[in-house]
Amino acid sequence: MASSFPSVSELEADARRLFGQVFGGEAPQVAVCAPGRVNLIGEHTDYNQGFVLPMALPLVSVVVGSQTPGQDVTVVTATEDADEPRRVDFSVPSDGSMLCPGLPGWANYVKGVIQHYKAPPVPGFRAVIASSVPLGGGLSSSASLEVALYTFLQQLKPDDGDKVSKALACQQAEHTHAGVPCGIMDQFVSVLGREGHALLIDCRSLEATAIPLADPSLVILITNSNVKHSLTGKAKHRLDDVTYRRARHVIEEIERTAQAAETLKRGAYKEFGKLMVESHNSLRDLYEVSCSELDELVSAAMEVEGVFGSRMTGGGFGGCTVTLMQADAVDRTILHIKERYSGTPTFYVTTPSEGARVLGLS
Repeated sequence: MASSFPSVSELEADARRLFGQVFGGEAPQVAVCAPGRVNLIGEHTDYNQGFVLPMALPLVSVVVGSQTPGQDVTVVTATEDADEPRRVDFSVPSDGSMLCPGLPGWANYVKGVIQHYKAPPVPGFRAVIASSVPLGGGLSSSASLEVALYTFLQQLKPDDGDKVSKALACQQAEHTHAGVPCGIMDQFVSVLGREGHALLIDCRSLEATAIPLADPSLVILITNSNVKHSLTGKAKHRLDDVTYRRARHVIEEIERTAQAAETLKRGAYKEFGKLMVESHNSLRDLYEVSCSELDELVSAAMEVEGVFGSRMTGGGFGGCTVTLMQADAVDRTILHIKERYSGTPTFYVTTPSEGARVLGLS
C-alpha cells in the first residue's frame, strides 16, 4: 500500500542511459549517491546549536559522469519536478572568482558545491543527476544533491577526505548559492548516515553518536501531506510572547531529543513515541510551524494500535510526518490515514540507510 520508489541501482541505470543519450553513447566513468533524510526528533534545533536525531533514507540522489578536458561543465537533471531548463552549461572560473547563482534553481546547488569544494580548482566534467527524494517534501532533496555532487567531485579530484568538512562545505553551498541559511543536520547525516542507525548530532560540537535502530519488528512510516504552505503571514515580528514561545520550544526540544536517544538505546519505543508527540505539539503550539494537514496526519496515525508516536518533520507548513510503529501495523495505519485525511498522501516505509557512497560501475 505504500508508494514504491526506485532502488539505487535502478536510478543509476536510468542516469547512465540518459548520460549515453545526451553525450552520444559515451559511458560515464563515475557513479555516486547520497541519501535524503528524515528527522525522528529535534526540529528547528540544528541552527540553534542543539541536538537532532535524523536517519539517512533509502531515497537518494545519484550522480553519474566523467571528467573532461578544460574547465567546461555540463550537468543534466532527470528530476521531473526540477525547473527548466534541465541542462546547464558553464565554465569553472580559473581565477577562483564566484560562480554566480541564477536560473534554473536546481543548478545553484551544483554551482555552490563547486564553489566550496575543498580541493580547487574543480576540473571540467559532464554529469547526469537522478533522484528519488521528493522535492519540497521536507526530506532534504537539496542536501542529498549537494552531498552527491561533492562525492562525485571527490572521485575526479580527491580532497583530504574529512567528512565533517565535506558536510560543512555542502552547507555553505546552500547558504551562498541557494540562499537558504540552513543548519548542519541535513548535510551531516547525508554524509555520515549509517545503515541500521539513527544519528544523534550535537550541532554545537559537531559530534555524532550512532544510535541503533535495526529492530526488525519496527518500521518508520513517512507520510507526505503533498501540501506546501508559504512561510509568509506567520506572526514572527512581535518580540514579546512570541519570542518566549519560540525559545521555550527550542530549549525543551533539545532536552526531548537527548531523552529520545536514550529511550531508543533501551528499546523503550512507547517512551520514544510519547516524546515524538510532545515534539509535534510543541512545534504546533509554541513554534507555530505546523498546519492543519500535518496535525490531521498525526492525529490519524495515533489512533491506530501498534503506532508508538508520530510528528511533523522538516521545516513545517506542509511536507511530511514521521511515524514510529510496529511493522505489522503498517497496512492498517496507511488505510486509516487514507480514510481520515482530507488530502492525497504519499507513503514511504523506511529503515535507516547508509550515507553517501561511490557506486561500482559495471
